[in-house]
Amino acid sequence: MNLLDLVLLLISSLLLLICVLVGVAFLTLMERKV
Repeated sequence: MNLLDLVLLLISSLLLLICVLVGVAFLTLMERKV
């Protein structure tokens, strides 16, 4: 496993985490509106 693979893995993990956080925040806001 070289450095590039490690960096790509880290970036994809961060993107996945951000997507989950945005989804949770969006659902919370929608529930508050209703």
